[in-house]
Amino acid sequence: MYSSRSNILIGFHGCDESVRDQLLTKPNKIKISEKPFDWLGHGFYIWENNYDRALAWAKDKEKRGKIKKASVIGVVFTLDYCLDLIDSEFIRMLSVYYELMKKDFLSIGKELPKNKDVKEDEHKDLLIRELDCAVIQYLHQMIKEEIESDKNTSLKPFDSARGVFTEGGPAFPGAGVQKKSHIQICIRNMNCIKGFFLPRK
Repeated sequence: MYSSRSNILIGFHGCDESVRDQLLTKPNKIKISEKPFDWLGHGFYIWENNYDRALAWAKDKEKRGKIKKASVIGVVFTLDYCLDLIDSEFIRMLSVYYELMKKDFLSIGKELPKNKDVKEDEHKDLLIRELDCAVIQYLHQMIKEEIESDKNTSLKPFDSARGVFTEGGPAFPGAGVQKKSHIQICIRNMNCIKGFFLPRK
């Protein structure tokens, strides 16, 4: 079981150069992502041990005018209590909460969000993950409400979430390996972040 892990890990966060510089000088001012399509729910995103992928992500943002100058900052972190979606136990847990959310939505006549493709993505990797984000956020909210209503519950809030993602098309003809495969981390408890550093080239 991978849920509780305090080992120090290294990752990389793609961002604008101004964000990089602020995190270096003001490491307690961390801005989290709260977009409705965040793949692992809301939090601070890190590419696990993958500088190149973080930089490519930032360069794509720069190309589309979302940021001014692509940059990468290194992150020293722990996972602590992790919703690890590489672990079957937590995948099953997420499936249970999906069914609960589905019932809640049906009871009020609300349509479930859907994961969607973006027009530019020739590989149809469902890059807009509104359903995944909604289910993960629902799980966190239900656990929070359970803890608040029952002080003796065995449930506790997750500090982070972790997932492996395959995207980008085959690395070579006929390959099962995808060009943009990566492990992503979403930090929910900022105490998991021990510090930031400027990566060496």
